[in-house]
Amino acid sequence: MSSYPLKAVTLTHVRYQKGDQLGHFLAWVSLVPVFISLGGFISHFIFRRELQGMFFAIGLLISQFINEIIKKSFQQARPETCALLEVCDSHGWPSSHSQYMFFFAVYITLLTYRKLGLICRNQLWVVLLLVWPMAVLTLYSRVYLGYHTVAQVFAGATLGAVLGGGWFWIVNNVLSGFFPILEESAFGRFFYVKDTSHLPNVLKFEYENARAARKHVSYKRAD
Repeated sequence: MSSYPLKAVTLTHVRYQKGDQLGHFLAWVSLVPVFISLGGFISHFIFRRELQGMFFAIGLLISQFINEIIKKSFQQARPETCALLEVCDSHGWPSSHSQYMFFFAVYITLLTYRKLGLICRNQLWVVLLLVWPMAVLTLYSRVYLGYHTVAQVFAGATLGAVLGGGWFWIVNNVLSGFFPILEESAFGRFFYVKDTSHLPNVLKFEYENARAARKHVSYKRAD
């Protein structure tokens, strides 16, 4: 047995004060980035395989990599409550949770606006009312639970928003030109990777094509 001290994997190990219902709720809120990564993007690749979504996920990974570089460079300590939370061995500036959520919120808002435009403002408002309150709650949860200071979460949020907006511009003004090449590549053909960003209404397109395909199969069976 090694003599080195043991360290736990703390991906979902979020602590809150026993009996604190708000703390319990905010502990779950702080896990939203994990749910988005594991539930959202993995299921998106399995069932959708959209290049836009894949590059969205790549952007979030790059953002978190940048976060780790900054943390190791500045090595700013977490608040004093880190001792109770057993996270004093990690650095707090900028908050990775805040950076993640604001990158996600900015990117998905810009993507929704680009896809829907001014015609479908009601659908855009649905995204705004779901995503942004959750992003703000994530900030609040990290401070309330004692994992970060106010300055650390605002630094993370600011960096995430800047990186999210910048990555969106890069993907949709530079990298999107390579989407057709990726679709036709060996990787794209093997994994059925596709780009539907040129379609005004993907759900309508898929609905109509699914119905047309079913009618075609029915006609062939009848023959």
